Amino acid sequence: MSSPEPPIRPQLAVSGVIFRDGKVLLVRRARSPGKGFYSLPGGRVEFGETLHTALHREIDEETALRVEILGLAGWREVLPTGPGTGHYLIMTFAARWASREPVLNDEHDDFKWLVPEEIGDLKVTGGLHDVIAAARRLV
Repeated sequence: MSSPEPPIRPQLAVSGVIFRDGKVLLVRRARSPGKGFYSLPGGRVEFGETLHTALHREIDEETALRVEILGLAGWREVLPTGPGTGHYLIMTFAARWASREPVLNDEHDDFKWLVPEEIGDLKVTGGLHDVIAAARRLV
């Protein structure tokens, strides 16, 4: 079975900066792209889905959490860096934890609830610090 061809157009994605008691949820990617990096839960928007619906679905699939979406914190464009890599426009929302405890799917192998100032030199995806700071202003 051959692997699918990478998309030839930019893909729309969402992610969530989830706050709980002053801390933010970071999840570590278990596979490429970004294997070993801590990031935010999220993923592609499906055709016909609203951004909020996509974010609720992705957070549920990846962490089992329920959240309240507070507003758009910012966006980031990720350009292809080589063969097999994608072009993404990621809309990042501030969210507040509502219920459940994290249960990770196979996309992630660790999670941490951290005060933003405690992230320090943790291996994180590009732009993460800036988007967390922007989301914090909405909480």
